[in-house]
Amino acid sequence: MQEYLHGIVIALKGVPVTLTVSLVAVLIGLVLGLFVAMAKKSRFKVLRALGTIYVDVLRGTPLLVQVLILAYGVPQIINSVFGVSFHWELKIVIGFVACGINSSAYMAEIIRSGLQAIDIGQTEAARSLGLSSRQTMRYIIVPQAFRIIVPALGNEFITLIKETSILSMVGIVEVTRQGQLWASQSFLFFQAYIGVAIVYLALTLTLSRLVNYIERRMARSDRS
Repeated sequence: MQEYLHGIVIALKGVPVTLTVSLVAVLIGLVLGLFVAMAKKSRFKVLRALGTIYVDVLRGTPLLVQVLILAYGVPQIINSVFGVSFHWELKIVIGFVACGINSSAYMAEIIRSGLQAIDIGQTEAARSLGLSSRQTMRYIIVPQAFRIIVPALGNEFITLIKETSILSMVGIVEVTRQGQLWASQSFLFFQAYIGVAIVYLALTLTLSRLVNYIERRMARSDRS
């Protein structure tokens, strides 16, 4: 029993990195996803095509492959072209960028669904009051859409917490990597990975309850 508890304690050391990467990635994904969603709703065919290709490529390739490309492929190209070596002290940036860009493809679809959920009458009313297309989107449509997609954003954050385990493949010391390092030292592989699983379960269940609570509060607010 003591080995299992020690495995949990070791895995807990990676929680700050896991949560930090997940939170930064969600913010990056939200910003990029908004632009991509707007591109996919644009009246210009080129922007719609670029937005569609962006989403299809990122959703159609594994996050692990994207992380490996950013961790090993891109630095190799930069080194061969510019002669600049990548400093691995900054490797956590790979986690931010890889998870953030990957998340943006899913965020784009979440945001687009939220925008489409707003009745067209809202846009027509805003335009009749003299608001421009940009003002209508900024002050009328986006705030209402954001309220609709809050639960989905919470679920994306929970998903990202689990997907950050992939970053252990490039040496980022998050929850999974902490378990791997301890397992390789102690040879207690079962206890180490059970501890990792328990930590992830605690994180995701806690956040799931929080998302459900926010969703219920928003539902009550809408009814009132």
